[in-house]
Amino acid sequence: MLLSRPSADWLIVGLGNPGRQYAGTRHNAGFRALQALAADLGCRIDRGKFQSLLGTCTWEGRRLVLLLPQTFMNLSGNAVGQAARFYRLPPSRVLVLCDDISLDPGRLRVRAGGSAGGHNGLKSIISQLGSQEFPRVKVGVGAKPPKMDLADYVLSRFSKEDRAKMEDAFKEAAEAVEVLITDGSERAMNRFNGHKAGEEK
Repeated sequence: MLLSRPSADWLIVGLGNPGRQYAGTRHNAGFRALQALAADLGCRIDRGKFQSLLGTCTWEGRRLVLLLPQTFMNLSGNAVGQAARFYRLPPSRVLVLCDDISLDPGRLRVRAGGSAGGHNGLKSIISQLGSQEFPRVKVGVGAKPPKMDLADYVLSRFSKEDRAKMEDAFKEAAEAVEVLITDGSERAMNRFNGHKAGEEK
């Protein structure tokens, strides 16, 4: 007898690097945003599957899979591709949370699709899904100082001044995910793009 495959309506992915040494770095903004979403939904991300930590929950009548790849950033697509294929989800139902160095700390940008923009995690996901048409919520982490190496910068931590802004931004990124799922990417873009955490919408 064939067992039916578990179904899902959305795969929601937070990008980052695993390990305590990377906790709190700019490149782990996607991890932190997904953890904020999980807290809001009451979802525990504690199962090992698809080279990831995973949690599932039902919210607003939709079955959500929350995924934290443990592959390191530049191989994130391996984990995301496995999960998307398992749940038979098209790219349009794979929602990615990630950092963005082109945005000021705390600013959000919602996109329905598009290029990787130099982000190695997005590049890997595009390669594995065979499409760049998947939605994403980007969390601004600030621009790289002119003379600093990019890898060193994204693996650095936030200043004390920016830390509070970022905590607000992670919560608002979680809210943006919820709006995108219930009302669509256009509504989420209109509400959150260019908005800075803590400002009135």
